[in-house]
Amino acid sequence: MRPTDTKNPDYFHRVVDCQWACPAHTPVPEYIREIAAGNYTDAYMINWRSNVFPGVLGRTCDRPCEPACRRGRVEEEPVAICRLKRVAADNKGAIAALLPAPPAQKNGKKIACIGAGPASLTVARDLAPLGYEIHVYDGEARSAGMIRSQIPRFRLPESVIDEEVGYIAACGDVQLRLGQRIDSLKDLLSQAYDAVFVGSGAPRGRDLDVPGRAEAAKRIHIGIDWLSNVSFGHIKHIGKRVIVLGGGNTAMDCCRTARRLGGEDVKVIVRSGFDEMKASPWEKEDAMHEVSPILN
Repeated sequence: MRPTDTKNPDYFHRVVDCQWACPAHTPVPEYIREIAAGNYTDAYMINWRSNVFPGVLGRTCDRPCEPACRRGRVEEEPVAICRLKRVAADNKGAIAALLPAPPAQKNGKKIACIGAGPASLTVARDLAPLGYEIHVYDGEARSAGMIRSQIPRFRLPESVIDEEVGYIAACGDVQLRLGQRIDSLKDLLSQAYDAVFVGSGAPRGRDLDVPGRAEAAKRIHIGIDWLSNVSFGHIKHIGKRVIVLGGGNTAMDCCRTARRLGGEDVKVIVRSGFDEMKASPWEKEDAMHEVSPILN
């Protein structure tokens, strides 16, 4: 038998099913052991190295690790890995001293990041401690992109977002140039950046071309656009009768948000069967606790 190749982390990822299933290959058993021992700060920092936003993910992650969890083979439910991230984030102590210290000397390189969402902020977190000067541009007045604009506040408080974005800004020379929309890459490249990272995302929902759509435009909204308008305070109430078309996670957020804005009769209508809906099982469960049964 060949000796185990301990230099290749893929071996451990395959052996630890939950870690292998996680897109970031977070060492799940390692931070769960720390939580079990009451070491919430250490558990948070293990997550922070892999996930950047553990407090955000502990509330919003789609949990690909949990279906892979071995406990699901012998028990009815797997380990609540996602919720344990939140446990670590909510119970940690002060971590400022544990973050990468700003470098004593810069390396003279300057990087531009277009968009202040999770992708650009991750780039900033990884490069700032190495001595890079990072300029993060965004047309909005506040950072975090879709994390802030399209996830309802009842699921993700802004205090959690601000806290974890603040950790990134503390890692080095990260300049958030908010309210500055980039309309020309040519102009940006003329500013002598050594590299440009485009992390603008693709926040567009799907519309329906059906009879009466144009005539009723004031009462018909695209899901993620509507959630953004609610997040920024442009929409503060809605009619009493609401229909949500779609069966994804965005639809679940829309129906639950509609209830909070005054919707009394909120129905979710999906053309597929219940089990074929794209929404995560826990999202469907939460929605059904708050609105009428989902109509398939």
